[in-house]
Amino acid sequence: MTETGRLLIVHGPNLNLLGTREPEIYGAETLEDINELCRSTAAERGFAVDTVQSNHEGELVDAIQAARGAQEGIVINPAAYTHTSVAIADALKAVDLPVIEVHLSNVHAREAFRQHSFVSPLASAVIAGAGSNGYRFAVEHLISLLEQQD
Repeated sequence: MTETGRLLIVHGPNLNLLGTREPEIYGAETLEDINELCRSTAAERGFAVDTVQSNHEGELVDAIQAARGAQEGIVINPAAYTHTSVAIADALKAVDLPVIEVHLSNVHAREAFRQHSFVSPLASAVIAGAGSNGYRFAVEHLISLLEQQD
């Protein structure tokens, strides 16, 4: 199958510690496991995936801005920046690509500060609490949205 497009998967701070960081909340999968899940899910539908993870807000903003013209859509787990980063939200708005927000844990069942997202108003869908499967669901849904646009 030939590739029909590219997707960007954006991982925020501390997600590089997946597999060892609070596995009772975030699961046992590593970031590479999740990236491979995204790559294989996208490949089944003819899409390629680029991934970025950073603990630095500006690097995530740069990656999102670089997606304009290079990617067809974005799956983002902004992690702690979900609740604090107007800069990431502004970048997502500026690139004008479809966005799916994903969280490994159910942020709505956690501390009150985790229940606000600067990204959610810009997202076509928000998937929270499905563990690593949430990324698979996000990639599948994003591709479905893109196919509906064609």
